[in-house]
Amino acid sequence: MSMQSQLLRYFTEEKVESALFVGVGVVAIAVSVWLWRTGSGYRGMAYPLIGVALIQLVVGGTVFLRTDGQVAALTAQLASDPAAYQAAEVARMEVVMRSFALYKVIELALFAVGVALTYVFRQKETLYAVGVGLVVQSSLMLVADLFAERRGDIYLEQVRVVGEKP
Repeated sequence: MSMQSQLLRYFTEEKVESALFVGVGVVAIAVSVWLWRTGSGYRGMAYPLIGVALIQLVVGGTVFLRTDGQVAALTAQLASDPAAYQAAEVARMEVVMRSFALYKVIELALFAVGVALTYVFRQKETLYAVGVGLVVQSSLMLVADLFAERRGDIYLEQVRVVGEKP
């Protein structure tokens, strides 16, 4: 598979996941509104659902909107100067990959806080519901980021070998 095909595959999957992020964010907000309007005992879930949904909307929307331009620029650079493409893309992707380590720590911490809230505050409806919301959103974000991290590992490995002879 050519490097251009690998580049297109990576960014196509990034764009699909970013659209999924936006969709999950919209659903989380809709569920939050429904919980509040119905007076559900779980309406406390709305706090973490909406808080993380805002991140999902911003991050997902930003990645979705910038991807086509990024692909065009990288494709042009790959065609005109593969060495410059490789140097710039390796540097960029190394930053992206380091960010995933931080994201995992945050997501796991939020998950742990959510689980703790469900144990410690079983009798406190709002705090229990906040815990459930944290568990839901942090686990969704963690799984999505695990897929993105793996995809990034594969792409970075491919970028590192641009121009090498088999």
